[in-house]
Amino acid sequence: GGAYILNDVAASVEAKLAEKNIAKDAVVGVGIGVPGPVNENGEVPCAVNLHWGFKPIEKELKEMTGLNVKAGNDANVAALGEMWKGGGVGYRNMIMVTLGTGVGGGIIINGKILTGENGAGGEIGHMCVNVDDSITFPCNCGAYGCLEQIASATGIARIAREALAATDAPSVMRKEENVTAKTVFDAVKENDVIAIQVAER
Repeated sequence: GGAYILNDVAASVEAKLAEKNIAKDAVVGVGIGVPGPVNENGEVPCAVNLHWGFKPIEKELKEMTGLNVKAGNDANVAALGEMWKGGGVGYRNMIMVTLGTGVGGGIIINGKILTGENGAGGEIGHMCVNVDDSITFPCNCGAYGCLEQIASATGIARIAREALAATDAPSVMRKEENVTAKTVFDAVKENDVIAIQVAER
């Protein structure tokens, strides 16, 4: 349920400092990206994919490490990283979409992150895109028909399992004990009909 995540992060920071022989007073601070909104006080109101409710993440991680902490939405900080050292170098305006366990988005306008009223400005994963009631169970956020339920790695794997269960048609995906999004896209490369239908959806 995500109870040990910050402990693991703190332990990792401590281990890296020891490995590189870096004194804590030489460290300006720790940055952390969270898959969910982060408000201006460094608090996470809710991170559904981590099963977190309210969490004062900056305060807690600072207490664990003894270092200053700055938290942000993971897609937002990824977008900043791309603008600083990646595909967005030289641009002042950009949008980045992250696809993984969930679907996230980071929006930069005039060099600044668009955080939105509640720290969820680019959280496109929870826009409703499926209104035909074909998804009969709630997203981790509690809503139905979210983009994340369809287009994330988790959603793609679920759709593939449902497609395989609905037919006896042959598929290279049936060789896998645990069907993942990677399984689907590897099968697409082999012209697997079911995998192509899943990917197109």
